[in-house]
Amino acid sequence: MSWDYARNAANTTRKNAINNPADISVIVLYFLVVLAVGVWAMVRTNRSTIGGFFLAGRNMVWWPIGASLFASNIGSVHFVGLAGTGAAAGIAIGGFEWNALVMMIILGWVFVPIYIKSGVVTMPEYLKKRFGGQRIRIYLSLLSLILYVFTKISADIYSGAIFINQAVDVNIYLAVVLLLVITALYTVTGGLAAVIYTDTLQTIIMVLGSFVLVGFAFDKVGGYDKFHDAYMNSIPMVVGNVSSECYTPRADSFHIFRDATTGDLPWPGLIFGLTIQAAWYWCTDQVIVQRCLSAKNMSHVKAGCILCGYLKLLPMFIMVFPGMISRILYPDDVACVVPEICNDLCGTEVGCTNIAYPKLVMEILPNGLRGLMLSVMLASLMSSLTSIFNTSEKELMIAGRVFIVVLIGVSIAWIPMVQSAQGGQLFDYTQSVTSYLAPPIAAVFILAIFCKRTNEQGVFYGMLFGLAVGLSRMIAEFAYGSGSCAQVPDCPYIICGIHYLYFGIILFGISCIVILGISLLTKPIDEKHLHRLCWSLRNSTEERVDIEEDDWNKEEEEEIKPEPEPSCWRKVYNGFCGFDQKKAPKLTKEEEAEMKKQLTDTSEKPLWRNVVNANAIILLAVCVFFHGFFG
Repeated sequence: MSWDYARNAANTTRKNAINNPADISVIVLYFLVVLAVGVWAMVRTNRSTIGGFFLAGRNMVWWPIGASLFASNIGSVHFVGLAGTGAAAGIAIGGFEWNALVMMIILGWVFVPIYIKSGVVTMPEYLKKRFGGQRIRIYLSLLSLILYVFTKISADIYSGAIFINQAVDVNIYLAVVLLLVITALYTVTGGLAAVIYTDTLQTIIMVLGSFVLVGFAFDKVGGYDKFHDAYMNSIPMVVGNVSSECYTPRADSFHIFRDATTGDLPWPGLIFGLTIQAAWYWCTDQVIVQRCLSAKNMSHVKAGCILCGYLKLLPMFIMVFPGMISRILYPDDVACVVPEICNDLCGTEVGCTNIAYPKLVMEILPNGLRGLMLSVMLASLMSSLTSIFNTSEKELMIAGRVFIVVLIGVSIAWIPMVQSAQGGQLFDYTQSVTSYLAPPIAAVFILAIFCKRTNEQGVFYGMLFGLAVGLSRMIAEFAYGSGSCAQVPDCPYIICGIHYLYFGIILFGISCIVILGISLLTKPIDEKHLHRLCWSLRNSTEERVDIEEDDWNKEEEEEIKPEPEPSCWRKVYNGFCGFDQKKAPKLTKEEEAEMKKQLTDTSEKPLWRNVVNANAIILLAVCVFFHGFFG
C-alpha cells in the first residue's frame, strides 16, 4: 500500500454517521430524560442552603451514591483514553481501574468517618479546622482548580471532541460549547442532588451501552479465544522507516504486571506510585468525598463505596478490550505510525490510538445503537463536568459558579497540549500530570489524619516545596515535548527518563519529609484543637476548640438574613439558581445542635455494619483474584 493510497483511505473515513432518524431520536430522547431528571431534582430538594446544594441534604442512599461515584470518575477520557492505551500497549492500563477497589475500602472505612466526625462540607474546610489559618485552604483550592484544568476538564473536552469528530462533520468547538451549556444548565439548577440522580441514570446508560458494543466487537473478531492471537498480529501495512518496536504489539500486552525497568507501566509504579495518586483522588478530592458526605448514614457510605468498587471492575472489559479489538479490525488507522499519515487520519503526528473506541462505535454498530453509544459518550463527558460544575472550592456558591467559566476557557486553550502529550496517549497524559501535582496533597491529608504532630507551617511549606518539584518536571517535559516512539524527544534522562509513576513515589516521599521536618521544628498544635480531626482522636467525646473562629456557619448565617421583598425578576432568578431564602428558615440553637449531631453521626446498626464489612472482604478477594489472573 502506498502512502498516497493510505492518505486517500484516511480522507474517506465515514463522516456524518449520525444522520439517520433512529440515531437522532435516541440522542434527543436521552437529553430530554436527563434534563427532566435535573428539573425534578431542582423541585424536590432544598438548594438554598450549603448543605442542601452541596450535600443533597445528607439524605442519599447507597445505590445512587455508588453509581454517582463511578459516573463522576468515568468520563469520556476513560472511554477514549483507556481504549487508546489498550490499543497501543495491551491490558496493563486496566490495572489503573482495579487499584480503585482497594481505595474505595480505604475511603469508606478510614477517611470518610473522619470527615463526618469533623463536621465539614468541603476538603479545604477540613484543613482549616485541622491546621487553622487561611493560606492552606486557599492554596489547596487553587491547586485543585489547576488539577481540574489540566487533568479533568481539558482531557474530557478533548476526548469528547474526538468522539464528536468521528461521529458528525461539525465544528468541534461549537459542539463542545453547546454540550457545556446544557451540562451547566441542569447542574446549576439542581445542585448535588441533580448531579447524583443524573449520574445514576448515566451509569446505567454507560454500562448497558458499553456491553452492547463489547458483544458486537467480540463477534467481529471471532470470540475471546481468537482475541489474543489477532491482537498480537495487528500491524499496520504502511510503516515507513519507523522501528518495528513502534508498531508491533508488546510481548507483554496481556500482562498487567510488567518489568520494573523496561516496562511501559512498571509493576512497582503500578502498585505504589498509582496508590499515592489514587489516595489523592479517591480519598481527598472534593468531587468524590462530596458524594460520600451526602449519605444518610455510614452504612450507606460504605455500601456505596463497595458498589463503586464492583463497577470499577468493568472498564477493563468495556473499554480496554474494545480498544484492542479496534486495533485488530482497523490496524492501518488505529495503529498508524507514519507521522504524515497519522496527521491526515486524526490531526496529530504522534499516533491515532485515541480514535480506537469512537471508530469502533461508528463502524460496527447499526443505526439507533450508534446513537445510543454517542449518548453514552455524552453522558460520561457530562458526568465528569457536572462534578466540576457542582464543586465550589472557594466555598461561595455564586463565585464558584462564575469561576467555572474561566476554568472552561483555560481548559479549551490547553487542548493542543493534551493532544500531543505522552506520545498521544490521553490516559497516560492525565495520569502523568496527576503524578506531578497530586502527591503533595496526598501527603498532607494522610499526615493530617494519622500524625497529630503535623502542623500548619509544615503542611504549607511542604506543599509549596512539593509543588515546585512537581512543576519543574511537568514544565520541563512539556518544554522538551514527550514525543512518541517514532519521534523520540531530546530530553535529558534525569528529567524525562524517570517514569511518572516512580516520580510520584519520589515526590510523595520528599513532601512527607519536608512536612514532618518543619512540623517537628515548630510548635505543635494543642490536642484540644484536634478532637475528631485525626485518627487517634476519632472517637473522642471532648468538646473541640477550633483553632480559629469557624467562618463557615457565619457565611451561612449571613446567607439567610431577611432581605427586602425582591422584584419579580429577582424571584425568578433566585428560584432558578437555588437562592430562594424562604426555603431556608433560621433554626433555633436547639435545632442547630440537633442538626449538627445528626450530620456528624457515624454510628451504624450492628446488622448492616456486619453486612458491609463482609462485602468489603469479598470485594478485596475479588480484587486479588483479578490481579492474579491477569498479572
